[in-house]
Amino acid sequence: MADMWIAGEQAQAAGERIPVEDPATGERIDDIGTATEQDVHRAVHAAAAAFPGWRDTDVAQRAGLLRRLADTLQAHADELIASLTREQGKPTLEATGEFRHFLAGLRYYAEAGTKLRGAYQDLPSQFGRAYGLIVRRPVGVVGAIIPWNFPLTLLANKMGPALAAGNTVVAKPAETTPLTTLRVAELSAEAGLPPGVLNIVTGGPQTGEALVAHAGVRRIAFTGQTATGRRIMGIAGPALKRVSLELGGSDPTIVLPDADLGSAVKNIVIGRYWNCGQACLAPKRAFVHADVYDAFCDQLVSRVGRYEPGPGTAPAQKPRVRIGPMHTRAQRDVVAAQLHEAVERGAKVLVGGEPMQGPGHFFQPAVAVDVPADARLATEEVFGPVLPVWRVDSLDEAIERANDTEYGLGSSIWTRDAAAIDHAMRALEAGMTWVNQLHYGYDEMPFGGIKSSGIGKEHGLEALEEYTESKSIVVGGLA
Repeated sequence: MADMWIAGEQAQAAGERIPVEDPATGERIDDIGTATEQDVHRAVHAAAAAFPGWRDTDVAQRAGLLRRLADTLQAHADELIASLTREQGKPTLEATGEFRHFLAGLRYYAEAGTKLRGAYQDLPSQFGRAYGLIVRRPVGVVGAIIPWNFPLTLLANKMGPALAAGNTVVAKPAETTPLTTLRVAELSAEAGLPPGVLNIVTGGPQTGEALVAHAGVRRIAFTGQTATGRRIMGIAGPALKRVSLELGGSDPTIVLPDADLGSAVKNIVIGRYWNCGQACLAPKRAFVHADVYDAFCDQLVSRVGRYEPGPGTAPAQKPRVRIGPMHTRAQRDVVAAQLHEAVERGAKVLVGGEPMQGPGHFFQPAVAVDVPADARLATEEVFGPVLPVWRVDSLDEAIERANDTEYGLGSSIWTRDAAAIDHAMRALEAGMTWVNQLHYGYDEMPFGGIKSSGIGKEHGLEALEEYTESKSIVVGGLA
């Protein structure tokens, strides 16, 4: 497979080769080239050349091409799902869910792009009737930087609204998960997407920085670590580029005494351990009222104990539940160190919590209690299958502790009490709050964080508007 996709053709990158490994075995399955500054320039030049034609393409025709792309990808579903599982590590069931979400995102924005509206305003004038128009125009070339945890979903979150609004895109997948993205780009040509509208460059941080710094890129959309987001802001700031950042999270979930405990435990477990806990919006800290704390922990441990780490391609054998490997050994080591530090300071592990011997980057899903409030497990983002649980005596205490973090991405509460829901909705410092619901990013709802969890929105019509600029037009001198 070629390293890049530029102007509707395969291209080779000039930089060093990077191995792509199967997280379940540690085996090298391919390698990819590192795009240099010159390679990035080629891709941005192709996107800039394609922009006028794509911008001026009838909006219904753009929508039709995005729908056709989704249909073409659907026809290759088995191939793309298998590729995603192999390079990312997630079980086939989860890869299938991500692929479906990817297609749904493309189809949502295909339709949403036809709904962009401007505005009209009558204006006072001494020189005859006058009025104002507010129109929305595409920004231009968009640089999209995609992480490894959800390569397809997070590509759709950027590519969908960007293309629907009339922009062109240069995307950089994570260096460890480029293969499925490159195949999507190849299939985009089969679907009829014009050359240069979607381009892919590959490589690590240096390639990403070259894309951010390129003078021809008008807007940057990034999902990843908070530290990297700050670095991107520093590079993009002097050129006043438009930037959206979907960054880290340490989402709290609150369980009150009147909650449907079975539903709460089931959905918190799915949300926390899906994708082996490697999700920004996963519930990562649980605050459970003392009245139901013991029952909650008992049910939680019972469910988490059903997880069986293994290759994503292996079928789960009920009542066991398949959980794939962590994506890299380095990431597994970070999570193990976070848990170990908490245990050294008095935390107790109720289930799991050990890296597994043998090939692959497997880690036994864990539940921890009695975690010190200043332990790494409480203060840092834990990007792996560990859930710390704390006992609280009131909703106010739960909210105070939930907000005691630099992050503000998502949050949730489990209760039937309307007053408690209203209070939590207003008081929780997060970009999104789920009430008696699984942490899930809906295409229809804007999603993004506050504090150190980022700026800007993905999903919803709000994301579409972020890929446009408004322009005011005044028309006067009319009789």
